[in-house]
Amino acid sequence: MILVCGPCSAESYGQLEQTAASLAEVKPDYFRAGLWKPRTRPDAFEGVKEQGLAWMKQIKEQFGLKIATEVVSPYTAELCVEHGFDAVWIGARTTQNPFMVEDIASALSVSNITVMVKNPLNPDVKLWLGAVERLNKHGINNIIAVHRGFSLSFNNYRQSPLWRIPLELKRIRKDLPVICDPSHIAGDTLYIKEIANNAIATGFDGLMVETHINPAAARTDAAQQLTPMQLKQLLESLPKVNGSSDTAKEEQLQTLRNQIDDIDQSLIDLIGSRMELSRKIAQVKKDGNLTIFQPERWHGVVERICQMAQKRNVDSGFIKEIFEIIHQESIKEQNIIINKSNNC
Repeated sequence: MILVCGPCSAESYGQLEQTAASLAEVKPDYFRAGLWKPRTRPDAFEGVKEQGLAWMKQIKEQFGLKIATEVVSPYTAELCVEHGFDAVWIGARTTQNPFMVEDIASALSVSNITVMVKNPLNPDVKLWLGAVERLNKHGINNIIAVHRGFSLSFNNYRQSPLWRIPLELKRIRKDLPVICDPSHIAGDTLYIKEIANNAIATGFDGLMVETHINPAAARTDAAQQLTPMQLKQLLESLPKVNGSSDTAKEEQLQTLRNQIDDIDQSLIDLIGSRMELSRKIAQVKKDGNLTIFQPERWHGVVERICQMAQKRNVDSGFIKEIFEIIHQESIKEQNIIINKSNNC
């Protein structure tokens, strides 16, 4: 399992030294600390910047740890290469800017550095994949994708996990390690354990966890940073996933998967039949000069499906989300038919 840990921000050499010393038993793959901190407001702490380069280099030499920080421009990328960083990461804000990713990739292409790519703020797997491909294009192949959640409200979390997005990236790029950043998804240490456990049980390749010697005094993201002892407890609580093959279990899984495949086929057939009915409804609405979207009908559908979901012990919010997608597709199909008829 890949483990990246360390404070959100480098604040002083003493803070880095104490944190690194306390993490010696954990033996992380990379010791992380942000030097340049892109902030929403200009008066917020934006990192110690270049001053921290020497601190991190000293941590590497003193503790034998591989070091990593966020790069925000080609200039910062070049500085990290010059100071012997083993890894850098591209943050969510930067991943959203293809031209900046291109420039950073060009600056890093002269090295053999590992590059971690955080997902963009919005749930766009193509934009995330595009950042990885831009690095590949510049000969950078030591890449780790980092799932840090998306800027949508999700229960009590700071960011929405939207697990389907990183899982889709894993499906597209089977060669790409994908790790989870539960600190940013949670926004609060109360939820880090459940998110980390979900990630490992789901098949993620590791974790990036913000760890501070004294989180209460942290200058950035104090609420989401664990102490080194809390990190150790978290790692001990992770599910023990067995990667080896068990013939009997594999056969049992295959039987169940075959049943799911059959149900999937039935679902597609049923959705196809539903869409065909939507097209017929479109013609009736056109002939009767009726609006495509009828709120009272849709309100009734939502109430009905949520009640049916509860009876089947299925999350009603999940079912509502599925039917909203189907409803939008039905409206689109009806618009196509009505517009085509009007243009004839």
